[in-house]
Amino acid sequence: MTIFALGSGAAADSAPDASGLDRRMFMRGAGGLTFAVAIGLPALAAEARRVDLGPWVTLSTDGTITIRGPATEMGQGSRTSLPLIFAEEMDADWSKVRIVRAAPIDAVYGNPGFGGVMYTAGSSAVTGYYKALRQFGAQVRLVLLDNVARRWNVPASELTTEASTVVHAASGRRIGYGEIAAFAEMPAKAPEVRDADLKDPKTFRLIGKDVMRVELPTKVNGTADYAINVAFPGLLHGAVLRTPVPGDGPAAIDDSAAKAVRGFIRTVPLPYGVGVLADSTVAALAAKDALKVTWTRKAKGWGFDSEKGLEEFAAAARDPARPSKPWETAGGGAAALAACASVHEAEYRCDFAYHAQMEPLNAVASVAADGSACELWVGTQSQTMAVTAAATTLGIGPDKVTFHEHLLGGGFGRRGPRDMEFVVDAVLLSQAVKQPVKMVWSREDDIRNGRFHPLTAHHMKAGFDAAGQLVAWHHRKAADVVTEFQDPVRYQKAGQKDFIGMLGAELKTYGIPNRQVDQITMDSGMRTQALRGIGFGPNKWAVEVFIDELAILRGADPLAFRLDLLKGSPRAHAVVDKAGRMADWSRKREGRGLGVAYIDYSGTQIAGVVEVSVDRASGQIKLHDVWIALDCGVTVQPDNIVAQTEGCVVYGIGLALSERITMVDGEVQQSNFYDYLIPRMRDVPAIHVELIATPNHPTGVGQMATPVIAPAISNAVAALTGKRLRHMPMTPDRVLETMKA
Repeated sequence: MTIFALGSGAAADSAPDASGLDRRMFMRGAGGLTFAVAIGLPALAAEARRVDLGPWVTLSTDGTITIRGPATEMGQGSRTSLPLIFAEEMDADWSKVRIVRAAPIDAVYGNPGFGGVMYTAGSSAVTGYYKALRQFGAQVRLVLLDNVARRWNVPASELTTEASTVVHAASGRRIGYGEIAAFAEMPAKAPEVRDADLKDPKTFRLIGKDVMRVELPTKVNGTADYAINVAFPGLLHGAVLRTPVPGDGPAAIDDSAAKAVRGFIRTVPLPYGVGVLADSTVAALAAKDALKVTWTRKAKGWGFDSEKGLEEFAAAARDPARPSKPWETAGGGAAALAACASVHEAEYRCDFAYHAQMEPLNAVASVAADGSACELWVGTQSQTMAVTAAATTLGIGPDKVTFHEHLLGGGFGRRGPRDMEFVVDAVLLSQAVKQPVKMVWSREDDIRNGRFHPLTAHHMKAGFDAAGQLVAWHHRKAADVVTEFQDPVRYQKAGQKDFIGMLGAELKTYGIPNRQVDQITMDSGMRTQALRGIGFGPNKWAVEVFIDELAILRGADPLAFRLDLLKGSPRAHAVVDKAGRMADWSRKREGRGLGVAYIDYSGTQIAGVVEVSVDRASGQIKLHDVWIALDCGVTVQPDNIVAQTEGCVVYGIGLALSERITMVDGEVQQSNFYDYLIPRMRDVPAIHVELIATPNHPTGVGQMATPVIAPAISNAVAALTGKRLRHMPMTPDRVLETMKA
């Protein structure tokens, strides 16, 4: 899929792309790539000539290069990194590049690493698009070379490129890309690109260099385009009181107090709650809070208590007779434990946790009076899922939905579910009044109706042989099934395996020959969803704390113990060794302890060391330093990777020490950041990040450091106090209780 056309502008475009590509216009080219005509591009000056070649890039006679970015931008830098990859192979002058958003068409812009869907999640953007974007960029470069070869009547093999320039060394001639646009002719099909046609990474000018993210200036000067800021004449404002327990609905509605709110317009009964329309967001939220609703109480989740539920989960995990599903089996599996000279077991727990994205969920919808079309303004992790949600709600085709993409004020997995309830809210309210509606969740709505990082219990067993070698491993995890709730289609396609919940439980790199990981399926009736770190958060919490316990049980240094287990995995061994050297691991600290954790996260190798102290009177854990060593293969944007990793660390600190959702009678007990405690500035330690650049295919970085933090903290506290924390978050009361034990 490549484009070669004319356009104008520079840097980032704050407005969504208005190309309106027609799916019927695509033709298959060489190698399964697609060429197409792009329509509806911004108008150019009369003297400009536009030549189109597929849907990815446009080129103007002034040399401006417009590249379409397929990933959503939620602060992770994908809007910059993906076009950067394309520009590298095109040999574009980055100062002349302008980036616009791609249209919501999976068949054209879908992530090859995410099943061909436009979905920015799982740290899969760079790793998924990397090879394809390099190929597309190389195609454009070959088209430019072929056009110049014909123009100058020289073999294309004699031509080379520099930044936005074609060069013929033999004659000394040079021509800029903008000049080529004036005479370029498009081939009937895409040129074939072999691996040999791609740049040698040693010649990269853009990949691996520090490039400013294109949207950052708009965030500094206040022009950043978040959907929550959308405003235009005739826009009504909406809010929704949703059932506190998923799957329930209203039995009786009393809106008399809501009607007394100044600015109130009307209520809208919904299958899952009650919508309110008003002349401002403030009025809509106030009227929503004034509603008195009796719920049917038919949903399973009523009566669920998270404290009691966790005890049930733990009992299920430790009960060998409880049916389970296999996730990973290697060697003799759990049966190998029977032949071990010694067996050690332990139990770990994790509470529910909330995504805590800074921008609450919101969307703007304008449904046509006859319901035959819809216009949508929203920040979402999946453009096409949002379009599908709106279309399905109205019973219309996706081509009848006009989509305006916006920046996300944080996502972390919350803006990605297939049902897109915040989009559905806006569409249903707009449909009810036949006017455009901005629907906003309050922070209280966002927490109480969140989709949470699941409640989990882990029962671990490990066995040593007579020589003291770790040879057997059995991990039983009890939790709600996340994938079935979040993505039922992929759940069925995966053979009913809960990959969202179970990822990270497997041990790919540790040299333990006999392994078994089992999933015990629970059903609390609560809403669960992927959260930054996905299944790696609770799973690596259990794995890495248990590994540490095993090291201490054998009288081994925890870092040296890991290095021995990783001696067959050079990249893994390197990051653990690097993190230890960064932290000066062997140096003793008075009143402080060091803890280490390592993760192979979908190919990204990451290790972290933390330094902590503990206030024995209050139970408060304080972090002083965090050292992270990371190998994600090719580092497309090094400085941005460091920034993402620092953000991961801060997020991980919150999950590790304070962030906790509790439920009584199925209802969330927390309501805002005064009782759902996220890290403050005072809680952030010095963070040191070092990248180990390798020539391997790039893997993810957006959430990889988050799951490292909690186990490293528990391990550091154990090193300092001799007491082991096995329940996340490690709140002060839990610390005090453990110290007394």
